Amino acid sequence: MLMTVQELACGYNASRPILDHINFQLHEREILAILGPNGVGKTTLFKTLLRLIPKLKGNIYIDGEDISKWSNRKAAQAIAYVAQNHVPPFPYLVQDVVILGRVASTGYFKQPTKLDHEIADEAMNDMGIYHLKEKPYTDISGGERQLVMLAQALAHQPKILFLDEPTASLDYGNQSKVLEKIVSLSKRGYAVVMTTHSPEHAFMCRSKALLLQKDSPVLFGTAEDILTEKNLHDAYNVKVNIVEYMGEDGKMMRMCSTSINDSENDNG
Repeated sequence: MLMTVQELACGYNASRPILDHINFQLHEREILAILGPNGVGKTTLFKTLLRLIPKLKGNIYIDGEDISKWSNRKAAQAIAYVAQNHVPPFPYLVQDVVILGRVASTGYFKQPTKLDHEIADEAMNDMGIYHLKEKPYTDISGGERQLVMLAQALAHQPKILFLDEPTASLDYGNQSKVLEKIVSLSKRGYAVVMTTHSPEHAFMCRSKALLLQKDSPVLFGTAEDILTEKNLHDAYNVKVNIVEYMGEDGKMMRMCSTSINDSENDNG
């Protein structure tokens, strides 16, 4: 077992938590997709899991250790975070952006060693962007930038990757490329926690799912068990149809479709 969350409550006011009674377990080689409508508390939960805001109650364990007792450096070495979008103010080279992932190990004021450069090169190779290493980060596409940030996170050599809407603002092709890399990382042993607005991303990654709903219990389980037509309707207030089809690997896949007319009828 890698990560355990028990009876977690999070928010900014102890008397009025935004989310409460959150329980889940995440093992290595697993992906957890956090879904829910806007304003339900996905960002607040994410920040709490990352220790950016203090928990209101409950416990978060990684490998049996209470992470609230960790130093910032120990947390940075175990957890890597990739934000939604990142455009630096200066045209740093891709290799320089990636090697910043070594800061948690080297410290802020030390020059990267040969080993640090080798780890960064390996991370770029893993993400398929080694050929971009000497290009300015500002001159590459949005999909390529997201892969650079994933490479930077890998250079941390963390236990868990936290990805905040990793496919936001990407076109369909780049979304598929990023999701493919996320799946490959989980197969290599990483645990991945990501927020997404698309149930299909959870199906594509064959992940676990944490579905947040306003004024309703948090639902946790496999994507197939949790992201049902009824639960998605209750969460997003739209009629959802889930269609099954055979994937290229011979396994059953799922996709969602909605109807504007049906959702309008449901609203009255």
